[in-house]
Formats: sequence, C-alpha cells, structure tokens
Amino acid sequence: MNKTILLTGGCGYIGTHTCYQLLENNPNTKIVIIDNLSNCDKSNYHALNQHFPNSQIFLYEYDLWKEKEKCMEVFQQHSIDVVIHFAGLKAVGESNDIPLLYYQNNLISTFHLLECMEKYHCHHLIFSSSATVYGNPQYLPMDEHHPLQALNPYGRTKLMIEEILHDYIHSSHLSSIHITILRYFNPVSCHPSGIIRENPLGKPNNLFPIISRVYQDIYPHISIYGNDYQTIDGTGVRDYIHVVDLAEAHRLCCENTLLKDMEKTYTVYNVGTGNGYSVKQMIECFESIGNKSIPYIYTNRRKGDVDSCYADSTKIRNELGWNPKYHLEDMVKHEINQINQENE
Repeated sequence: MNKTILLTGGCGYIGTHTCYQLLENNPNTKIVIIDNLSNCDKSNYHALNQHFPNSQIFLYEYDLWKEKEKCMEVFQQHSIDVVIHFAGLKAVGESNDIPLLYYQNNLISTFHLLECMEKYHCHHLIFSSSATVYGNPQYLPMDEHHPLQALNPYGRTKLMIEEILHDYIHSSHLSSIHITILRYFNPVSCHPSGIIRENPLGKPNNLFPIISRVYQDIYPHISIYGNDYQTIDGTGVRDYIHVVDLAEAHRLCCENTLLKDMEKTYTVYNVGTGNGYSVKQMIECFESIGNKSIPYIYTNRRKGDVDSCYADSTKIRNELGWNPKYHLEDMVKHEINQINQENE
C-alpha cells in the first residue's frame, strides 16, 4: 500500500527510526514530518534522504502547539492517511521542574492535531504514549489492564491525552476513527547500520545516551539516582527495548490500522521486551562489550521514579505478530559500533 504518513516530531530519535522502517518496507511510502526541532537537529533527516534518495520525505519546521494554521496547511497540501504522533516534551525530571510548560505543549499540540485531522478527514492516529502512565507497579510484568496512575507531570500528560483520545473516539459526529495507543518502555541504541542514531540537543535525560557519552569521555561519570531500591543491586530496573524493534511496532500498527474501514476502534498495546535490567547491569554490559571502565556516582532519588518496571507485551505479539529481535547485548554493541564508526 502506497500511503502518506505524517510523523509529528518525526525528526527525533524514535520518529526517524520509524521513518526508516516504513521506507525500508515500502520505499514508495510518502513521509511528511512536522517538527519544531526543539530537541533534535536535522542530521537523521538528512541521513534518511541520502539512504532513500528515491523516496519522498517532506519536512515542515512548524510548532504544532504555536502554529496550528501552518500545520493545517500541511494537511491541505498532502492527503494524510495515517498520523503517528511523537511530538511532545518528554523528560521526567524536567517535567517536575516546569510542569505547566509540559501541560501546555503536550496537550494543546494534541488538540491542534485532532482539529487538523478532523478538518481534512484523516481517520487513523497512532499515539506515542509511555509506560509512565502505569505509575508504581502493582504487579509485574505489567499488562494493558494494569491500573493507571502516573507519578510525574510528563506521565500525566500522556495519561490525559489517552483519556482525551478515548473520549474523542466516542464523539457523535465522527463516523469513523481508529486510534492506537503504544505504551512503550525504554527505547535505546541506534540502527545497526549506524546511519541514524539518537541526537538530542544539549544534555540527554535518559540513561543509555548518558552512558554512551561517559564511554566516549564526553562526561566524567554517570549519576545513578538512588541505590536503595528493592531490586537485585539497589538500582532501578527498567525494560530496555531496541529502538528498531519499537519502530517496527509502529510500522505494523500502520499496516493494521489501514485495514480498518468504517468502524471506530481504540486499541492499546504495550511495547517492551518483558525483561528488566538494572542501571548497574546496563553499565556493566557497556564495560564488558566496550572493554572500558564506566565511572559512576550515587545521588539522591528522583521524584516519581519507581523500583522496577517491565512489560507484558503478549497482546501486540498475538494480534500483530510483533516480536523484538534484539537483546541487551545487541543494544550496547550497536551503540559502540556506531561510536567507532563515527571515530574512524
């Protein structure tokens, strides 16, 4: 199927890897990106254009929150079949410091997107949600029926948007709309080819790219937030998923939603490996594969962090045939290979 897919925040880490998977599977897919470039540069976008020279990739440097009319023009110019909504602020720690900005940006941009979709009759939306909507796990692994209770402003924006979308799908004036929610866990690493990678502006907020920068001697050490969690070694345990596996889940959701016609559907999927690794285990994996010591220090816990969090992804495996290909060692190897490739 040759379709036009809009990626909000499509120049970012997960967006560009999803773009790669879409074009690798069908180079005739037309990709439209809206991104204000607030948390990334255009390096991955340029890399995609070089790798897929015969494909159509359009970039509009617009702000979905502040420039709704310009985004409306994008919908007017392109006949959008599916929207994948990545755009949004996403740092847990930062959201505690500036919660109002998170609520303004993440919620209003979603309102504007829905208005654009409704006006131009786009009926398929895939929303980039997060495992943070579950809050402190009441049981592990967590499935889609786990109670929802986000513990920080970032997670609450994701949960609020899920609730808004759930209400929106029941709008009496909508005859057909299909919404898929992907609650993903902790995406890491880069494409095995090294063509695209994580490219945050400024200091990254997530563990994996920070370890990568310490490995490269860009930072002197890693700050581990707490060593008294109820885990194997006292450090937080998370479900790390290779970004390519996550991108493939988005591609499969695109194919699946386009098969739906007139009915309304609202579907939620967890996307994780089901395996939990601690902060120290991640550091040790870097040390083992990279044959280099990674210095770290312990600091205070961050507000909103939980002891352990990992997924039950049985539903997406059974319904869409999705299965993660990569393990923790692959994630670290691909990152180190990409670093070595850049330094050659």
